[in-house]
Amino acid sequence: MAKYDKADLERRMKGAVESLRSDLSGLRTGRANTALLDPITVTVYGANTPLNQVATVSAPEPRMLTVQVWDKSNIGPVEKAIRSAGLGLNPINDGNTLRLPIPDLTEERRKELAKLASQYSEKAKIAIRNVRRDGMDALKTDENKKEISEDERKRLETELQKLTDEQIKAADEVSAQKEKEILGK
Repeated sequence: MAKYDKADLERRMKGAVESLRSDLSGLRTGRANTALLDPITVTVYGANTPLNQVATVSAPEPRMLTVQVWDKSNIGPVEKAIRSAGLGLNPINDGNTLRLPIPDLTEERRKELAKLASQYSEKAKIAIRNVRRDGMDALKTDENKKEISEDERKRLETELQKLTDEQIKAADEVSAQKEKEILGK
């Protein structure tokens, strides 16, 4: 087990919050935004590949996204990945390009998206807690190796818990802001 490294733990926790921000940017509120498709991965050439590595996504108009697939043989898998991503989008395949009309959000769809946002938030909070657990384990190991005293371990555990609480609060704030945006409040 690695030694306790507060800077590394903090970096990992902040990374979880940034990942949440990135995931939430993919949940849009009824207008076209290329970030909507960022979380999508496509199975091509026997591997799961991010959509933006097999196609160009653009928003030519406020309620339309276009996906220009670089290798025409991948249009089918890309279309399938977009349909199954749970975003409520139905690609129109014109042979060369996929057009994605962005539907108006129904109240039901807004609630689904808000629920998805809270699932993303919960995943981020689990990641933050896992980082805390790693830190706690490192502190116990350091104490067992007599590298730090019991008092020092307890002080650092309190510090780590405070950092964890701050990052979970940040994740909650990011999520609440997005849910508010989705529900149009």
